Amino acid sequence: MQRRRPELDEIDLNILRILQRDADRSIAEIGEAVGLSHTPCWRRIRKMQEAGIIRGRLVLIDAEKIGLDISVFVFVRLEKHSPGVLEAFEAAARRVPAVLQCYAMSGEFDFLLRVVVGSVREFERTVKAELLRLPHVGTMNSHFALSEVKNTTMLPI
Repeated sequence: MQRRRPELDEIDLNILRILQRDADRSIAEIGEAVGLSHTPCWRRIRKMQEAGIIRGRLVLIDAEKIGLDISVFVFVRLEKHSPGVLEAFEAAARRVPAVLQCYAMSGEFDFLLRVVVGSVREFERTVKAELLRLPHVGTMNSHFALSEVKNTTMLPI
């Protein structure tokens, strides 16, 4: 089944693949790799930035090497449901630094949070000081990751 890609041709997809692997590559290097000169390559990248396809560039940090190697997946069920309740929870979850990802879910739980901390004690403090204080939390169910098997930011394009 072909995925729908808005106005992206194979050159655009190749540019995105290169940027996902190495965002530090120069426009000249990217252009050479996809068969374009500097200016047309720059225009394509700029167009994808303006369209929101390229949201930014970042540095990936090895969490273990800086002492933040504990990932905890926290399933949250809210005590009640309404648009205001959901919005309040989502806004508050965005403000918790240890919450790296937050997903609204279908099924038994309303949200899944990925919390990254340096120790079990730090997770306990985060739960008590921040997570349990998120608006309208009914129940929380936490699962500690034993090891990271795969963690990528590269989309399958």
